[in-house]
Amino acid sequence: MRHLLANLAGKTVREVAKLRGGGSALPGLVAEKIDPGFLPRALGNLPRGVVVISGTNGKTTTTKMVVELLQGQGLKVFTNRTGSNFTRGVVAAALAESNLAGRLDADIAVLELDEAHAVHFVRLVAPRYCLLLNVMRDQLDRFGEIETTAGFLRQIAEATTGAVVLNREDPRIAALASAVPAGTQVRYFGLSGQLRPMFPSDDDMRSSAAVVGGPVPDDAGAAAVEREADVVLTACEGSAAGFSIGGRRTDAELKLTGIYNVYNAAAALALARTVLGPDADEDALLRALADVTPAFGRGESLTVNGQPLDLVLVKNPAGFRLALRSFPPAGYRTMIAINDNYADGRDMSWLWDVDFDSLRETGVEEVSGVRANDMALRLFYDDVPVGRVDTDLSASLERFIESAPGTPKRIYCTYTAMLALRRELGKLTNVEVIA
Repeated sequence: MRHLLANLAGKTVREVAKLRGGGSALPGLVAEKIDPGFLPRALGNLPRGVVVISGTNGKTTTTKMVVELLQGQGLKVFTNRTGSNFTRGVVAAALAESNLAGRLDADIAVLELDEAHAVHFVRLVAPRYCLLLNVMRDQLDRFGEIETTAGFLRQIAEATTGAVVLNREDPRIAALASAVPAGTQVRYFGLSGQLRPMFPSDDDMRSSAAVVGGPVPDDAGAAAVEREADVVLTACEGSAAGFSIGGRRTDAELKLTGIYNVYNAAAALALARTVLGPDADEDALLRALADVTPAFGRGESLTVNGQPLDLVLVKNPAGFRLALRSFPPAGYRTMIAINDNYADGRDMSWLWDVDFDSLRETGVEEVSGVRANDMALRLFYDDVPVGRVDTDLSASLERFIESAPGTPKRIYCTYTAMLALRRELGKLTNVEVIA
């Protein structure tokens, strides 16, 4: 009876929240309070189990890719597509898609989970598969140093019953193979030697670091090569990518933008192949991959006044560096919007680890957000010209759009700044609604 009451109350709160324009996780909170066993019951009977995707960078886009790859193979997939990656966000998503008895019409669940909240989730629901992407300095005020984050991911690996897919090139992630329980398979995705310098790990940006379970060895790169990866990204040039899949070389033309998203594609392929096993139709996987578009705000391209406007999420030094490398500034007007709300992380000192030299020639037209002045100071020290500094996001966006109406535009933004900008842009153009 309790689970029926939790389901009904959660669904009711969800409808009320939608009418008031938000609160995607609130229905989950209500249902959890009434019935703490709601989630294990909703996910426990899925024929192919539960997939958890976690890591510092790339969770949302990679989850979107995996969902579409599995759907392309005929599977019914449940996912938390709102981007609410806490446990109660998963509960809220389950409420939205379950019947009154709390049952999901799905073969498998593919869930993006925040590193810390994933630890709580796996205590409730043991994943059959997990994909662990990377560990970077991110939200230092919340997690502390990255060894803490690696420790969270270790607990996910320890709880996984079927197969764990790891990033061969990230020494902290690769080290988690030692945490995988007996009987659980370990697989890897990785990079060719030529591409490895394009994707610096956190250790590449610091002189020394420790891995959970031991120091990063001097020969970490050599050790990575010795681990055989099921999927290797071998080429990345614009939208063209090359992969080695199970030892077979193949090329693909993607709709994804940004070199980091292309590397995420290798991770998604490795996970999909692991889930599907010998039933995988590799040609169909590649066709589905070619049709995947970026997740909202992760290289998402909108059209405003007949010109493209790209939204590029940035939240740590490695991600911002890769974003700047992925999107050459020539021919574009640039805006940077930096907030320091809880979801962004309050500590913005990481901005000083990003090299902004590539913006020196074109400059940055608008710098906005709560930490606009900090961002402008950082650009000053890299001799990057700034047109206007304004903490008011709406005013900055309006000026930015009105300036040079015939020129494409790009905005680098932190998470809450991106959400605010998307709401404003929704008044001007078609923006995917995340409900």
